[in-house]
Amino acid sequence: MTVMIVLMLGILVLAGTVVLYVAYPHRGQEVPQLPWVGDALRRGVEALPTLDNQREREEASAGTR
Repeated sequence: MTVMIVLMLGILVLAGTVVLYVAYPHRGQEVPQLPWVGDALRRGVEALPTLDNQREREEASAGTR
């Protein structure tokens, strides 16, 4: 039972983080009262690979061959 509660709390925290990111930093706005959270979310998203980043890396490596 305790494991289930901990897992549900983890899921809720993850969902809240996604909603917070979509509501503010994704649209270019600061998070009210917690600007450090917006900065951390932006840094985390910039660190993740995206399709655009992959394409740029492939083009750069193809040009060096």
